[in-house]
Amino acid sequence: MISSLCPVCGSVVFFESLECPNCGVDVGFVPASGTFAVAPLDDSETGWRRCTNRAWRCNWLVPDDSGSGYCLSCRLTRRRPPNDDTISLEKLANVAVDKRRLLMQLIDLGLPIEPYYEKPGGLAFDLVSSLTGERVIIGHAHGVITIDLAESLDAYRENLRVRLGEPYRTMLGHFRHEIGHYYQSILLDTDELWAECRTLFGDERASYSEALDRHYRTGAPEGWIAEYISDYATMHPWEDFAESFAHYLHITGTLATAATSGVVLHAELIPGFDHDDVVPSRSYRDEGFDEILSDWRWLSLMFNRVNRSMGLKDLYPFGIVAPVARKLAFVHRIVVRAQARGENTTPPSAPIVSENVTE
Repeated sequence: MISSLCPVCGSVVFFESLECPNCGVDVGFVPASGTFAVAPLDDSETGWRRCTNRAWRCNWLVPDDSGSGYCLSCRLTRRRPPNDDTISLEKLANVAVDKRRLLMQLIDLGLPIEPYYEKPGGLAFDLVSSLTGERVIIGHAHGVITIDLAESLDAYRENLRVRLGEPYRTMLGHFRHEIGHYYQSILLDTDELWAECRTLFGDERASYSEALDRHYRTGAPEGWIAEYISDYATMHPWEDFAESFAHYLHITGTLATAATSGVVLHAELIPGFDHDDVVPSRSYRDEGFDEILSDWRWLSLMFNRVNRSMGLKDLYPFGIVAPVARKLAFVHRIVVRAQARGENTTPPSAPIVSENVTE
């Protein structure tokens, strides 16, 4: 997991930091170790170099023997705005922070990341902007995740959130949802797993286009909250899985951050608390999902209270009912399975899914 400490003075630095806020030293992030190092100069002999996109606020370091001046995250970007579109490139710099955060979590979970430039169907990102006149629909197709940079604008994204009736809409949420589509076709590599997945989420072979039309014409079915994590998850089994995968990343990522920050809920200090101390873990690989859910129940309540004390909406405005917990437990199991195997599975034909229309 990420160790957000300055390598010189030991002060806390944020994941996207280019320099230490305390001592001012230039820092770079090393994905392989999840730690920060002093960002080397161009002529250094450290074995590392700064990513070529550091001028666009990429703080990842690149091994000298990588064969590229770009870090893993930047190399995974297949399409981006042209060099003369500096306005869109500024938005790309903001969105790329969330992409790097996603990739670091995938690395931490031990999930396979096979780039598009190494094999057909490998992972790629098209980060383009609808503000330039191009029609952009956020979605996933054959390993390529498309993100609309226009959603980095708070007003633009909030307008869509309200229009679509969503309690939550962030760029990191988009990345986590779309990567769920990518991994469903990779991690489910046996007939038994697909059968279990269909029992939980439904048969993904149902027409996606008909489901999309029905969802935007009639909305979610009445009483959906008793079985699904979100309104959007009701549209099609592909979306139910992707939403569940995204929430698994939301939950485990936040718990890991709480753990590395030393957050503990001490039972004796909380009046009326009928539970043992809550000590979040950096990794739940050796735990069942019940342990994750128990820790998350109490930590999310605390985080929601903190947000409300600042006049903000709940950090996690979702309820996890029993059917949703079973879906999340399935996701946990296949993630741990992939981590244990260290597998590099060739992705079969992946689903083509287009998310909420933004025009």
